[in-house]
Amino acid sequence: MVRLIAFAATFGMAGAFGQAGAPAWQSAIQRAAREAPEARTVVLDIADGRLLAAHSLNDAARTLAAPGSTMKPLVLYGLVSAGRWNPASRAACNRQLVVAGHRLACTHPLAPPFDAREALTWSCNTYFAAVARALRPGELGQLLRPTGLLGLTGLAHDEAAAEFREPDSADAEQLSLLGVEGVRVTPLELAAAYRWLALELAAHSDSDAAQVVREGLEDSASFGMAGQASLGGVAVMGKTGTAEGVESSRTHGWFVGLAPAEKPTVVIVVYLPSGRGADAAHVAGVILASAPLERP
Repeated sequence: MVRLIAFAATFGMAGAFGQAGAPAWQSAIQRAAREAPEARTVVLDIADGRLLAAHSLNDAARTLAAPGSTMKPLVLYGLVSAGRWNPASRAACNRQLVVAGHRLACTHPLAPPFDAREALTWSCNTYFAAVARALRPGELGQLLRPTGLLGLTGLAHDEAAAEFREPDSADAEQLSLLGVEGVRVTPLELAAAYRWLALELAAHSDSDAAQVVREGLEDSASFGMAGQASLGGVAVMGKTGTAEGVESSRTHGWFVGLAPAEKPTVVIVVYLPSGRGADAAHVAGVILASAPLERP
């Protein structure tokens, strides 16, 4: 059964649904929930950080899961901003990455060596493993904490707190940055982190960091690994993530999007407890098909 949360009653936020477009977002999420009732979905207003709509919000507040590749844009933005990574750097990928016994084979097409934009578009694990090897001890946590990914959001009662273990080896750095081990977050925390990213992209739009991340996320949701999200007819910046659970080899899937792409006003997070990132992107596409956003 579809569970849409009445925020005013649940959290005492009498004005939450008074925002323009909030009822339409509820309706859009409800349509998608008929297709994927197990999804945890949240829509966050970028300007003021309020929840506009949610499906299974209580579960979204309590679910802790490995974020997979959704961490890549956050780390890339931080490193390029700090002058710690050159986005023109290229890395060749044979799609057969293995780190500490974890098979992290890429599913993107065979291609010449990727630069940062292309690696983000196609979510290349080999490229971001190279990024991870450039991290200094303690640097990953320093990059992630300002985003809000590792802290409570205040968006719901009884939230679970993110779990993060600072990597202590080169292998651990790679597995952490790739969102495989050492970090688990809630959908609410991931939404808060991408709201931070959206505000950074707007505030520093001419910077190399903003340009490469924006272009990579736009390409990802247009023709790259998150391309299913574009089926909703709205230009969106987006990133997928797929990872295994702690106690099971079953994969779960993420999609995080900023919409509309030209001037984002909302963050959309879709978490599927069973599935892959592409499946979550498809759910986002269903939501965006009837979302209260301008079409091109």
